[in-house]
Amino acid sequence: MRLFMVAVAMTVSFPLMAEPLTIDRIFDGGNLDGAAPRGLKLSPDGSRVTLLRPRADNRNRFDLWEYHVADGELRRLVDADKLQPGGEKLSAEEEARRERARTAGYSGIVDYQWSPDGKRLLFPLGEKLYLYELGEARPVRTLDTGGAVVDPRISPKGGFVSYVRDQDLWVIDLAGGAPRRLTHDGGGTVHNGEAEFVAQEEMGRTSGYWWAPDDSAIAFQRYDEADVPVVKRFEVYADRTDVIEQRYPAAGDPNVTVRLGLVVPQGGDTRWIDLGQNPDIYLARVDWLPDARHLTYQLQQRDQRRLDLELVDVASLEVKRLLTETRDTWVELNDDLHFLADGKRFIWGSDRSGFHHLYLYGLDGKLRHALTGGEWNVDRLAGVDEKTGSVFLESNRDFVPDRQLYAVSLDGSTFNTPRRITRGDGWHATEFSANGQLYIDTFSNPSTPPQVSLRDADGDRLAWIEENPYDQTHPSWRFRGSRIVPEFGTLEASDGQTLHYRLFKPKNFDPAKRYPVFSFYYGGPGVQKVVRAWGDPASAHGAQQVRFCEYLAQQGYVVFTLDNRGMSRRGRRFSDAIHNELGAVEVEDQLAGIRWLGQQPWVDAQRVGVFGWSYGGYLTTMLLARSGGAIAAGVSVAPVTDWALYDTHYTERYLGKPDANRAGYIRSAPFAWLDGFNAPMLLVHGMADDNVLFTNSTKLMAALQERGVAFDLMTYPGGKHGLSTPAMRKHVYHAIEAFLDRHLKAPRAPETPTP
Repeated sequence: MRLFMVAVAMTVSFPLMAEPLTIDRIFDGGNLDGAAPRGLKLSPDGSRVTLLRPRADNRNRFDLWEYHVADGELRRLVDADKLQPGGEKLSAEEEARRERARTAGYSGIVDYQWSPDGKRLLFPLGEKLYLYELGEARPVRTLDTGGAVVDPRISPKGGFVSYVRDQDLWVIDLAGGAPRRLTHDGGGTVHNGEAEFVAQEEMGRTSGYWWAPDDSAIAFQRYDEADVPVVKRFEVYADRTDVIEQRYPAAGDPNVTVRLGLVVPQGGDTRWIDLGQNPDIYLARVDWLPDARHLTYQLQQRDQRRLDLELVDVASLEVKRLLTETRDTWVELNDDLHFLADGKRFIWGSDRSGFHHLYLYGLDGKLRHALTGGEWNVDRLAGVDEKTGSVFLESNRDFVPDRQLYAVSLDGSTFNTPRRITRGDGWHATEFSANGQLYIDTFSNPSTPPQVSLRDADGDRLAWIEENPYDQTHPSWRFRGSRIVPEFGTLEASDGQTLHYRLFKPKNFDPAKRYPVFSFYYGGPGVQKVVRAWGDPASAHGAQQVRFCEYLAQQGYVVFTLDNRGMSRRGRRFSDAIHNELGAVEVEDQLAGIRWLGQQPWVDAQRVGVFGWSYGGYLTTMLLARSGGAIAAGVSVAPVTDWALYDTHYTERYLGKPDANRAGYIRSAPFAWLDGFNAPMLLVHGMADDNVLFTNSTKLMAALQERGVAFDLMTYPGGKHGLSTPAMRKHVYHAIEAFLDRHLKAPRAPETPTP
């Protein structure tokens, strides 16, 4: 085992005041991260950086700001409270979209975009759509959309604003004119220009239409959900109960039927693109080529073992296959498709080598060469500078819990020797300019709160956007004396693969004492929790969860997080270990971590508690049922308990259809293992959860009650999957701490051996 220590990057010349951190302070709507903006974007000409900045009195409400590079000033462009002082009302469609995007807890300006000429900004606020025009005396004007809109966009040439209204696609000509409806059959089960539920929730695609680069046409998805079963569920609120009829495609059920059409912004008939003879497919991605005469779409088969990239000639609608990806387990979707300006080549991301890497292809579908390679994983294609022949990518190549920016050559000469651009050890998230010559860097590590800077392609800092120094001005500074910085280390899985962990030792740690353990995990695919960052960049409330872990360490717990096999950023051998059965290797790896903890002289192995949310909540139920008594208590929030109740695209990726893998579905649910369920559990669920349906918890409740197994229960009226309101989150974490203290703080009496 190797151990990596994170040094505390802070020294002071006076005694530290040890003001204790509290749950209320973590979740009360203040901001312990400091100035942590969202939505960072470079203007098309590189003269400005725009950002969504939280208000001083409410970190979940955002205004639109800009940093002007030439004069070095940060200033607010739009005050959301002045535009809508009473707060905004959202349509049901927008509320659902935000829930899918994990922004349901945010208000104010939560999204915006630049016009390509860099003179305008478009943003929705409530049910209205606004255009901000730089340099105008009265810069903000309201667009007449005729009603509430979803997914508004400025066209690439800036001539139009488009949006979805009443399940149809609309445009406004910015040169003048009323809203124009481009599709006419939206309504009921038919949706035009929208992304379906599983596309938003599981496929990383939030939009259902795509502008041609020259404003000449729009490609759009039409989907019909008539065949998707209707699930009737109750949404229980404090003062009412709503009966919701939701078309929810559970594993094995029919999905929506999809068509891909082309329409011009002036209106007229739709031209339909041939998607093939098999209707049971997923439309994964649509991308235009720079010439505006061609577009590509990616089709994923229902079993997700095949992905085809198809090229469409817009004039003739002729379809040509460029390439096909196949895998015995599943083909992972990604956004690493980039067409070069010459119109003859493109960059493609693939896991074919066992690790995600980048490849250069010709438009004839032939591979030119690999851009990256080796036993390390590319996270994403970040940017391309065609003038210098540089390709920028993010990866954890140097240290698995980190994310850094690297550059390789477009000619393939440096495919396994990338040049690291970013310099600070920890977590970097980048946003590049279109020409690849500038980027915004958001950096943090456990001792450095998120810092935002503008940098050139060599990594040299040009300006601070949000320096956010950890000093007397920072909201976390007053708690500095009680801060605990985690350690990072590795263990070995049963198949020899390396497992990474993060460990908070209790405040004033005494190796002669034996401490209780709080194990916090996620455990599911597509996520990495053990990251060397200030918070958890992959989670909307990740920073709060990390502060809660730190808080419990201050209360005398050893706080442990282990990333088990099946999780992301480690290559396909690591992720594919869960194929055909969930809850097996995840439990095995988490128990390996608990056994390692039990071998440490400063851990009381009889007092180990576990906690997870969503997939982590599911993993808690499996651990309590399959741990053989190794766990003293567990907390499960919003768990999936029966994978037949969860959606098609996610579940079938790992388990296939229920009728083809019946044994896998049975073994992947806690009900098959309830004979071993003998530790206290706190079960938590929001009563209006439309992602992991409340039925998952009621089914587990009934099974435990049938067996006479006692458990604690906390439900939240109106609570969605993330329990996004500050009041709910404060309450649930108080409940979690109280439950853990009750079962773990007092040492457990040793069991009397059976005669």
